[in-house]
This record gives sequence, C-alpha cells and structure tokens, in this order.
Amino acid sequence: MRIKMVLVALVALMASSLVAAADYYVDITNRTGYTIYYMYVSPGKSKSWEEDVLGSDVLMNGDTQRVNLTGYTNPYFDIRLVDEDDDSYTFWNVDVSTQDIIVTLDHLD
Repeated sequence: MRIKMVLVALVALMASSLVAAADYYVDITNRTGYTIYYMYVSPGKSKSWEEDVLGSDVLMNGDTQRVNLTGYTNPYFDIRLVDEDDDSYTFWNVDVSTQDIIVTLDHLD
C-alpha cells in the first residue's frame, strides 16, 4: 500500500510540473513615428491591464524593447501601447513564444 501511495504522489508531482509557470519574452519595435510612453502587457483573456512595463522609460521611434514575462503558464498576451499623443495600439491574444511586435500607424486603435 505504501508503494502505491508513493507512486500516486510521484505521478501527481510530475503532472504538476507540466503545468508549471514558464518564462516568456516579447520584443516590441516602435515604427510609429512617435514616442511610446506606456506599454501594458496582460495575460490573454485578462479583464484588466497590468502595470506599465516601461515605468519611467520611453520607447523612441525606431527602438526595440524586450519585455520579460515570468511566471505565466500560457504564452498568449494582450499588449497595449500608448504614444505621446495618447493614441493607443492594441494587440490581442499574441503568442509571444512565436511572435514579436512591430507597431506601426497601421495598428492605431
């Protein structure tokens, strides 16, 4: 009976590691012609935006910013950028494990 309990515990431990959190990142390149002041990245299907990942920094036109996303179990994220004129650019359900973002005026909300 004891061996069976150990095996059940071992299987449960292995199964939980398959759902473990992972680290992701996304490179975001600004090609809007404007400076981006805010960058919000939230898990896909989230009902609210997380904190601004740029903080006191800005993303100048032509620059690329790498955003590290740690502790998530899914690579799908919603990304919203806000420029110096308060214009926003929103990308929904981005698979950051396969896709980076190049934001242009074509993406203006």
